Amino acid sequence: MYFLTILYNQSGFKIENGKITFSHRYNKTSLSFNIPQQLENYNLKHAEIFNSEPYKGKGDFFVSVVYETFPQTNYKDNEKYQAIDLGITKTITAVNTDGKILEITNPRFDKYWDKKINHAKSRRDHCKKYSRRWFRINDAIRVMTKKKNNQIKDWQHKLSRKMVENTRSNTIIVGDLDVKDMINSKKLPKSRQKSLNRSTQNNGYISRFIEFLTYKSEFLGKQLTKIDESYTSKICYVCGKVHDMPLYKRNLSCDCGNEIDRDRNSAINIMVRYLSQNAIWTGYRRFAYNLRQTGLLTFDVYKIHPMDEINTRRNLHA
Repeated sequence: MYFLTILYNQSGFKIENGKITFSHRYNKTSLSFNIPQQLENYNLKHAEIFNSEPYKGKGDFFVSVVYETFPQTNYKDNEKYQAIDLGITKTITAVNTDGKILEITNPRFDKYWDKKINHAKSRRDHCKKYSRRWFRINDAIRVMTKKKNNQIKDWQHKLSRKMVENTRSNTIIVGDLDVKDMINSKKLPKSRQKSLNRSTQNNGYISRFIEFLTYKSEFLGKQLTKIDESYTSKICYVCGKVHDMPLYKRNLSCDCGNEIDRDRNSAINIMVRYLSQNAIWTGYRRFAYNLRQTGLLTFDVYKIHPMDEINTRRNLHA
C-alpha cells in the first residue's frame, strides 16, 4: 500500500467532543482521532494527515492542524537590542546593547547517532537486498534517524523559547544566512567540503532554528530582523580592517591590537551594522560605551564598516 498525504483546507473536517473527524473514510472506517479539547476554541485554518515515511506507509501517522494565534502584546521598540551569530559548533553567539555576550555550544546529537547509523548501514549493505535481515536493519536505521532528528528539533524548540523569554530586548537581529553557500565552499578540499556539508545539515538545520525564533518572538510581542552578514567574521570591529579568515581560523588578530573570537566579532559587527544602517545613534553610543566597560573596546573612535550604507566616523565620547 502506498500512502499519500491528505490535505484539508478549511473544510472536510470537524471538531467536537475532543475529536477531529474527516470526510474521507478508509474502506468503511471513519477517520476520527482524539485531539486536545482546547483546540475547539481556535479558528482552524488547515488540517493534514501524513506519514513520517510515506513509502509504503512504513512510518508513523500524524494529524497536523494549523490555527491562528495572536501576539500576547504588540511590538514596541524599547531601545534594547540583541544580535545573534549562528554557527555549527557554537550554535549561538549573542551580544546585547549592554555589552554582555552569550555563547551556547551545540550538543551535536548527530555525532552520537551518525556512528550508530553508519555502522548499521554498513551491515545492511552486506545483506541481500530486500531480504528479511535487510528489512530488519533498515527499520533500525529508520528508528535511529527519527530519534536523532527528534532530539535536534526538541533542543532547538527549547533553546529558542528560552532565548526569547529570557532577553529583555524587544528587537533580535540575526544574519541573513545562505545555507547553500555554507555547504558548498569551493575554497575547501573535497573531504572538508563533505564534512562541512554533513555538519551543517545534521546540525538541526540553522534556517529552521531562525524560523522558531521568528514566530516565538512575534508571539511574545518581539521582533526578529534579518540583515546581511557578509564579511562580519572577517572585519575587525574596532578598526574595520578586512582579514582573511578561513574556517579553521577561530580567532581574529588585528594590527590594531584587537584579538577576539571570530564568532564574537561577527555578533558585534551584526549589532553595529543594524544600529548604523537604521541610524539608531543613541543605542549605538550606549553599545560602544558598554563594550568599553567590558574591555571589548579600547579605542575612542569606532569606525563603521565601509560597506555599510552610512560611512562615517563618530566620536563616542561626545
